[in-house]
Amino acid sequence: MPILDFLQKGKAAEPRGLQVPKEGSLRDGRTGLYHAEYFNELLSMAKRTCERSQDSLLLMLADLSSFDRQSERQEVAAAMMRTLARVTRETDIKGWHVKGVVAGVIFTLVAEAGKDRGATVQRIVDKCYCSLDTSPDPDQLSRVSIGWHVYPDEFLETTSGPRPGSGGRTGRRETDRRRLLSLWAKRFVDVVGSLLAMVLLGPVLLAIPVLIKLDSRGPALFRQERIGLGGKRFVFLKFRSMYVDNDPGIHKAYMDGFIHADRGAGDGDGSGGTYKIKDDPRVTRLGRILRKTSLDELPQLFNVLKGDMSLVGPRPPIPYECQCYEVWHRRRVTEAKPGITGLWQVEGRSSLPFDEAVRIDIRYVRQWSLWLDLKIILRTPHAVVSCRGAY
Repeated sequence: MPILDFLQKGKAAEPRGLQVPKEGSLRDGRTGLYHAEYFNELLSMAKRTCERSQDSLLLMLADLSSFDRQSERQEVAAAMMRTLARVTRETDIKGWHVKGVVAGVIFTLVAEAGKDRGATVQRIVDKCYCSLDTSPDPDQLSRVSIGWHVYPDEFLETTSGPRPGSGGRTGRRETDRRRLLSLWAKRFVDVVGSLLAMVLLGPVLLAIPVLIKLDSRGPALFRQERIGLGGKRFVFLKFRSMYVDNDPGIHKAYMDGFIHADRGAGDGDGSGGTYKIKDDPRVTRLGRILRKTSLDELPQLFNVLKGDMSLVGPRPPIPYECQCYEVWHRRRVTEAKPGITGLWQVEGRSSLPFDEAVRIDIRYVRQWSLWLDLKIILRTPHAVVSCRGAY
């Protein structure tokens, strides 16, 4: 079986609190390794810690599937860990990543993210291989497939990856099957809902382009590159609400300050930051109405039909916004398909501080269900009519 690359930027399993596994002990008595359920919770928590602290971790995964008998895999895993004990620290975590098949070591606090961590990682890898070369049975260890994964990875140029094993092939297949069915159901709701919205709002969709052309010169439709699920880029559609040939540097500078909590950036009255610029001089007269009522977002129904977006999800950022993100901010674009509406839109829209908006998006990812999507869709009309947080 292939090494499970937990640290790809797909949706990761969330820690539910560290609990003693069903086996009654935290460790496997034959190998001294943490049981898979506990080890993966520790791995998930270490990953979250890295997102906040800007540190890095290194994960070593040893695939033992070339050994047919479970007892033989346990024997080899135990021998590996005894050998590696000479070059690992007490704070490094050893356990089963997949029960009885893939063993792992989490090397924590490798280096501060963004710094030169390559030398530190290479030093750890070299030490481990040197130690394994001195094993009493190197031929046996040569059958072990070892993979190395550094977290956090470089941002966004990747696709969604598999979730970590929770202990055994059967449970993992069942979890994947349920998730796949849920995603199919979400896609069905997206297609039916967007088609229904197009039919009901057909007159509005036809009238707005005419009004835009009468209000200012330029195309009625605005196209922009945005970041979607797993870092995939797509063409994002809106009704044009700004004058043509405006300076995007205004918004770029504003977002840089806003994301970094410079609350006065781009907001001349000093009353506090918002996700959108108040009294933006680039916005047309009609554009202010379209933005206030969110009617400028209607063309994104075509993005939903195409599959780049969903009816409900985090808002897709512009690439230059992502360059300003901290590590933990990235989860809002790597773990869920972007949406027209979302949890933070119905809980405050642009009036929320950026960090709070991201926390709400991450909460949506953790708690996602079709019922939650339905509740958000039902709350959206009130959020639009109230215009709270709309600019």
